[in-house]
Amino acid sequence: MLPLELPIAPMLAKSVAAIPTGGFIHEPKWDGFRCIVSRDGDDIVLGSRGKKPLTRYFPELVPAMATLPQRCILDGEIIVRAGEPGAQHLSWDLLAQRIHPAESRVTRLAAETPAEFVCFDVLALGDDDLTGQPWESRRAVLETLFAPNPHPSLHLSAYTRDSGLAGDWFTRFEGAGLDGVVSKAVDGVYEQGRRSMLKIKHKRTAEAVVVGYRIAKGGDGVGSLLLGMYDADGELARVGGIVGFPLEMRRQLVSELAPLVIADIEPALTSTRSRFSAEKDASYVPLEPSLVVEVAFDQLEGHRFRHAVSFVRWRPDRDPTSCLLEQVDVAVAYDLAEVFATGR
Repeated sequence: MLPLELPIAPMLAKSVAAIPTGGFIHEPKWDGFRCIVSRDGDDIVLGSRGKKPLTRYFPELVPAMATLPQRCILDGEIIVRAGEPGAQHLSWDLLAQRIHPAESRVTRLAAETPAEFVCFDVLALGDDDLTGQPWESRRAVLETLFAPNPHPSLHLSAYTRDSGLAGDWFTRFEGAGLDGVVSKAVDGVYEQGRRSMLKIKHKRTAEAVVVGYRIAKGGDGVGSLLLGMYDADGELARVGGIVGFPLEMRRQLVSELAPLVIADIEPALTSTRSRFSAEKDASYVPLEPSLVVEVAFDQLEGHRFRHAVSFVRWRPDRDPTSCLLEQVDVAVAYDLAEVFATGR
């Protein structure tokens, strides 16, 4: 029996504007699925940030975890890489596709887009609960676990005590798909479910065209706005969406957007199934592409924002056709292998 009760709520991070100095270490911010790995003999479980099981979605990671000590609990991130050797990067789109209800699809994608695990903390080893020990002690234990050649799908995250170097990572590593920098107190203990770490993320703004909306869960107003930008051929490409509106704004948007609703569009264009759940209805209300909004975002991957974006302001002064994909500030490419090699 493991010394900690499962499932575990991972320690979280709160956003800050700048990389802190003095008494902190800094790690690359891996943009994947947060995962608590527990091994108790032959029992291996991958748990999500929300305490839900991930094991069935990533069966190829189970043999990798079987190379870990017989009884341990680790904290890290599940990632999927894309691109040719020498020019690889994290792929959020490929990772997100791995969450699928069909076992046949899970099996196929496990072979086509295999996942990897980047470890950055250890919570328990054998009979010892390590969460009350300072980060520095936990890291020393973790490095002993990774001192032998690990399974090729397992990686130990780099860290630095140098805030200047962390700032360099913040800029360089973005081109490999990383999300920023996480800072931790050197003497900090592991606090389950608490925002005891600090995160510094990339934030940019861009203008996009509102192409539709989805009704909020429960039917009370607009739940999300769907966005588009024009590509080099003049085609309007779907790029993502805005979520998290206050209740009053959700209700106001229904009436404000009513004049833009396209009533006679083909139904096939307004109802699709989510890749995360065959039962989840992803239908939306299509809108005339005339409303421009400014949004804050972290990264654009291909032709889509990697995560949901934030509303900044309406831009009635902007022509929708000026909302081009080429306007978006894209990070300079950087090889993911170089990130893994850092700090060795």
